[in-house]
Amino acid sequence: MLRDEDLLEKYARDESGLGRFPPEAAVLCETAGEVREVLAWARAERVPVTPRGTGTGMTGGALAVHGGIVLSTERMTKVLEVDEDDGVAVVEPGVITGVLQDEVESRGLFYPPDPASLASCSLGGNVAENAGGPRAMKYGVTREYVLGLDVALMGGEHFRCGRRTVKGVTGYDVTALLVGSEGTLGVCTAITLKLLPKPAGVATLLALFPSAVQAGEAVTAILRRGERPRCLELMDRVAIDHVRPKNPFKIPEGTGAALIVELDGEPTGLEASLLGCAQACERSGAHEVLVAEDEKHRRDLWTTRRNVSPALKEAHRRKIAEDIAVPRGKIPAMIARAQQIGSRHKLLTAVFGHAGDGNLHVNFLDDGDTAPDVMEAALHDLFRATLDVGGTLSGEHGIGIAKHRYLSWEQSAQLIDLQRRLKRALDPDDLLNPGKIFPPR
Repeated sequence: MLRDEDLLEKYARDESGLGRFPPEAAVLCETAGEVREVLAWARAERVPVTPRGTGTGMTGGALAVHGGIVLSTERMTKVLEVDEDDGVAVVEPGVITGVLQDEVESRGLFYPPDPASLASCSLGGNVAENAGGPRAMKYGVTREYVLGLDVALMGGEHFRCGRRTVKGVTGYDVTALLVGSEGTLGVCTAITLKLLPKPAGVATLLALFPSAVQAGEAVTAILRRGERPRCLELMDRVAIDHVRPKNPFKIPEGTGAALIVELDGEPTGLEASLLGCAQACERSGAHEVLVAEDEKHRRDLWTTRRNVSPALKEAHRRKIAEDIAVPRGKIPAMIARAQQIGSRHKLLTAVFGHAGDGNLHVNFLDDGDTAPDVMEAALHDLFRATLDVGGTLSGEHGIGIAKHRYLSWEQSAQLIDLQRRLKRALDPDDLLNPGKIFPPR
């Protein structure tokens, strides 16, 4: 257990930039038994507990907003099993996502979810937030790969839910309920994951456009053709200009937007699909289409994309990053509305993200001279516009404390009350990650 103020500083913040919330103590658990002991003691003493992985969350889900204890699973890092015949991996929650991917790919297998922070985020955190990533376009998000969970409840009770088989409809789908519950219902101590065969081939292209709206139109055009890329990633001019100086692939100056299109599958079919995607981009206004020549070129493209958010954060004193999701057919309209909202509030605005599944990261950037109420008004307008076009407030980052006051804009009072009752059934004293997801009373 850590009590020293300096050591606790690491556990007072996360990547959301929402402030400093120091816990009274942090417990770095190494076994499932230790997790259960902490939760049993905390309930008996009525001490709030905030579960935490590696702290890469973007909505404050791992912040101890009510003090108490941070329960960290960062030391639970064992890959317990990789079964090549069953296509299953069993891991502890502290395993880093990229580490698991490297492990299974060395055996000819594939774990598709690929959050931007895959080199540092943990699988327990991915489960808590139902993390996505660029490949969610084709393969879906974390929930599609979680077959079963070992879970500790507030009070120390422990149970296993789910299965090891690909199919199964026994009882309520408790596993799916826990995935994306943001650590408010239980703490995962082991995760059973579905694996796929590793794709035989991968092909990547970069299309450059005069505007982000045209890039959004290209996404729609590609999907209308019946192509099924595994990634369709968009970056607007502001994002490109920020990431250009420090990355290996230099997107030409003056580019209004870029679209990374990546396909996988049997090599014999990739060339025709790549050509079809390139033609759709050109017909939507792309003035240049480049195909990655080799694996290094491909890695350079992805390094550029993954470094957009850090580059924006480094360049500005404040970065409000949202991850709205809209129906795919509304992507061009939503990009235009996001840019209009930024202009109306005189905020530099960057739009990038997983355009293939409608998940756009809208970033309002501030160098310290913008009044807080202006930033808040821009968020209000963005969320209203998102819901107006049939979208949702979060595609992959969760609600946490960043957006809990807006939940009632999307969900009815009846639905919110039902979720509160589910929470009380598993955590009657509201001690496990309190203050997250639901609007303050």
